[in-house]
Amino acid sequence: MKEKSKAFIFDMNGTMIDDMQYHLEGWFNMLQRLGANLTKEQVRGHMYGKNEELLMRIFGKDHFTMPQMMEIAHEKEVLYQEAFRPHLTLIKGLSEFLDKAAKAGIPMAIGTAANRFNIDFVLDNLNIRHYFKAVISAEDVASSKPDPEVFLKCAEAIGADPSQCIVFEDAPKGVEAAENAKMQSVVLTTMHTRDEFDAYHNAIAFINDYTDPVLQQLL
Repeated sequence: MKEKSKAFIFDMNGTMIDDMQYHLEGWFNMLQRLGANLTKEQVRGHMYGKNEELLMRIFGKDHFTMPQMMEIAHEKEVLYQEAFRPHLTLIKGLSEFLDKAAKAGIPMAIGTAANRFNIDFVLDNLNIRHYFKAVISAEDVASSKPDPEVFLKCAEAIGADPSQCIVFEDAPKGVEAAENAKMQSVVLTTMHTRDEFDAYHNAIAFINDYTDPVLQQLL
C-alpha cells in the first residue's frame, strides 16, 4: 500500500456484513430438501456466483427449469433474511470507515453476486445506500466471479481506472476476479482462512474487521 487508492469497491456478503454462515445454513437445508446429500463443507465450496449457477453446478444444467431455479433461490433467500434479520449489522468498524472514505472524496461502489432482493435488504435496513455511487448486482452481469466483469463495471460506473481500485472481498473467487480486473484486494477473513488465498498475488492486506489500523493507509 504505497499510495492511496482513488476508488473502493466492496463485495457485500461476508465483506460488509458477516452473514455467510446464514447463507450456508440456508443453502444446506434447501439442498438437503432437494436431495443433494452434500456435507456443509461441500456446500460451502459451491457458494460463489449466482444462485442459479450454484444449482446447475450441483444438479446439472437440465435438472431444473430457469423458473424453478428462480423459485428455489427466492425461497432460500427468504429463509436467509428471516434468520439473519435479528443479526443484521455492518462488520465492526465499517460504518466509520465508509464515513471517512466519503469525507475524503473516495468514490465507492458495490460489486456483488447477490441479487437486488438481498442488496435492498442490506442497504436499506442499514441505511448505507448513500455512500455508493454504483451498485452492480447479479442481474447486471453476464459472467460471475472469478470473471472480472462485475468489478470492471463498478470501475466504469464510478469513473475510476481499474488499476486505481481496491476491492474488499472475503472469497477466493472474488479475489481472483479482482486480480483478473488488475485490481488490488483487501481480504476479510470472515468465512475463509488466509491460506485459501495463496494462489492470488493481489492481496495487499488481510483483516478481521475494519478497525484494523492498516486501513488508515488507504484514506
